[in-house]
Amino acid sequence: MMGLDGPQGPVARVLEALGTGAYLTDEQGLIVAVNTRGEQLLARPAADLVGRDAHDLLHRTSHGDPVPRAQCRLRESLLDGRTQQGEDEWFERGDGTLLPVGWLGTPYDLGSRRPATLLLFHSTGRPGPSARRPPVGGRLSELERLALLAETTTLLTSTLDIHEALRRLIRLVVPRIADWTVIDLIGERDEVWRFAVAHAEDGTVAFREDLQGPMPPIPQESPMPLSRALRGVASSFAGPETYQGPPDSGIAVEQRRLFEATGMHSAIVVPLRSLHSVMGALTLGRADQPERFTAAETALLEDIARRASLALENARLYQRQRQVAETMQRHLLPKLPRTPGRSMTARYLPAPDASHVGGDWYDAFTLTDGATALAVGDVVGHDLEAAAGMAQLRNMLRAYAVSQQRPPSKIVEWLDQATLHIAEVSMATLVFARMSENADGRCELSWTNAGHPPPLLVTQEGVARFLTDGHGILLGVTPEQVRPDATAEVPPGATLLLYTDGLIESPGHTLDEGLERLRRHAAALSRRSLESFTDELLARARPPNNDDDVALLAVRYVPGWSPDTAISLAPPGSKV
Repeated sequence: MMGLDGPQGPVARVLEALGTGAYLTDEQGLIVAVNTRGEQLLARPAADLVGRDAHDLLHRTSHGDPVPRAQCRLRESLLDGRTQQGEDEWFERGDGTLLPVGWLGTPYDLGSRRPATLLLFHSTGRPGPSARRPPVGGRLSELERLALLAETTTLLTSTLDIHEALRRLIRLVVPRIADWTVIDLIGERDEVWRFAVAHAEDGTVAFREDLQGPMPPIPQESPMPLSRALRGVASSFAGPETYQGPPDSGIAVEQRRLFEATGMHSAIVVPLRSLHSVMGALTLGRADQPERFTAAETALLEDIARRASLALENARLYQRQRQVAETMQRHLLPKLPRTPGRSMTARYLPAPDASHVGGDWYDAFTLTDGATALAVGDVVGHDLEAAAGMAQLRNMLRAYAVSQQRPPSKIVEWLDQATLHIAEVSMATLVFARMSENADGRCELSWTNAGHPPPLLVTQEGVARFLTDGHGILLGVTPEQVRPDATAEVPPGATLLLYTDGLIESPGHTLDEGLERLRRHAAALSRRSLESFTDELLARARPPNNDDDVALLAVRYVPGWSPDTAISLAPPGSKV
């Protein structure tokens, strides 16, 4: 016995004393302990059970199919938190056979640990047929067909990542319907790419990368199955004999190679066709299963392909929207000025979700008196509208700052009034600053903050502090607001960091926690070169579950540094 508290622990002693097969699962359905009798019945050592999802690993239909989660009574017992029992369920054993079981599931108290479920089971008869030979589509009952179609819709429409959707499609049909799945996709310029050649192998899905990659162009007159499917004509049956004659195209050559390499004796090729275009083709093949595909299975497979095509079209439209928003955002962001004594770098990272791309921005430019203007902001709203509003806001800020030699607070006051009457921006946050040398030759920063996260100043010695003065409300709320200014000295070698909230905010954590995480990492990296400092800070401080874009502007004050010389951007003793 292995798991939870070791072979001599109290939980282990309880399980061993039960006299029947037993395992414990946590609230996520992962096996945390199993007794010796359970190992024997399942023909699996504890090491192969503990840490695995009990439903995915064990629960099967009488034909060896994975049981849909929505129909699994054993999983229902775990979720319901009540004692339940049943008969006529099947577990997949380690040798690939099926074990018919009677079972009882009940909540189990682990004291201070998380809730658990104890499942007791015993064999109700002789082991069933091999679980590694799943039922073919023709054997699926009407209920199983409907469950498969519902699962297809649910799984494929719950992601907007094309590759993830296709991987889910593969796992749905292999090995439930076929031994092999081949997916060919048509790109933006009608180029064909063999995305995946996957097959069932020891209960998992393996990929033949040597058979994947670019494909020859689509022949317009070929009657061969894949060529017809890629033109969106119709579904077709295929076998190795289909491609034995003289090839009529490069695709026919690749198909012959595919059948020879996989050993498929029967296949069906179905178009992946959306409402607007043909997206590719889905090929399902059988090599280990002796049954050939039949006409009765065509309707099911075509329905799966239709649902997959709609999901893929949505994912493609989403990615195009994201690319447009991200490209527009990047083109709107400025090139940084080459200013003596001030080394600068900036980064923009788009959000994972396209709907969050577009609002974050930074800017830096030289003023007529030689000072450097620095800005970072975030327009409320997302996507293309926010990106357009950001461009308006940035351009007006530049116009006011260059034409009027006034403190940052006055520039932002004018900008705030302009957002009400000119710019198509409802609200926005902003830090606007001037960096210049004062009468004593020291570098001085003056700034005003309109509802934005505070700038961070990091000395070469690793002392990091937030510049919390000069704080006012965000733009677009009260245009008549009188805004404060703040001033701080920037010592030689120090780095000023302006950033947007995507660098510090994450679900489940407070803003203070994000700020403190940023401060500590910035202090630890203070002796890095500016490029290394910025990249490493993004890698360390950005929350892993961040769902917003990030704009970041870093400025290091290095007296005597010139962009036209080869002087290092890093202070002495820095590490790259």
